[in-house]
Amino acid sequence: MPFLPKPEASALHDRFDSVCSRLADAAKASGRDAADVRLIAISKTHPAPMLVELFSHWRNGVPTFGENYVQEALQKQTDVTSLLCKTSDGRILPEWHFTGHVQTRKAKEITGRFSLIHTLDSEKLAEQIQKAVLTQNLSPQAVLVQINIGGETQKSGILESQAEQFINTVRTIPQIRIGGLMCLPPFSDDAESSRPYFAAMRKLRDVLRAATGLPLPHLSMGMSHDCEIAVNEGATIVRVGADIFGEREAR
Repeated sequence: MPFLPKPEASALHDRFDSVCSRLADAAKASGRDAADVRLIAISKTHPAPMLVELFSHWRNGVPTFGENYVQEALQKQTDVTSLLCKTSDGRILPEWHFTGHVQTRKAKEITGRFSLIHTLDSEKLAEQIQKAVLTQNLSPQAVLVQINIGGETQKSGILESQAEQFINTVRTIPQIRIGGLMCLPPFSDDAESSRPYFAAMRKLRDVLRAATGLPLPHLSMGMSHDCEIAVNEGATIVRVGADIFGEREAR
């Protein structure tokens, strides 16, 4: 069943295929397997039919959507599932990641609803996730620790100098599984300006692996304008929105 008018669907498919090709080329140029880089389609503000159309086109790996706003995300999960249940191809449902800042009071709403929370940035939030897991009798919640790699006062995240202590504190909570690190480097129109921050993240991940004994397999970094550079520098997850869905709609 069609979810978008044919011209809109075709344009969406073309944008998605272009991003996949860019990532594959970047991985190859870096001597990496393209399968080691996971694409998250950042779908915030875009309507459910658009996500279902992309889901129907997704070929490699598990279709995965990233959302930033709690209430929008929860409603969209319901809407996408409802639309997919009307198809007859029997495909699995998409995976959902939460990629925005989480207010501690919202932790109970997203815990267990997302395969991965990319933005753990405080002990208070960790405690609220733990409480939600226990209260709702959920499996441990997988998270990434957000690192404020640029030391920007206006951004969330753990400072690089505090990352080891933070991880060693959170790892004692059995209801949380730390899967790696995430960052948002200082923004610049020049994509190359992100490279030193991505390189610093990879180095920090390696240092933290040795210091904590945790595998920390994931580095979530890189967006539409700098995703190739992130892959060059070791990203295992890239978060691409505009180059797949087009410009965001007003909320």
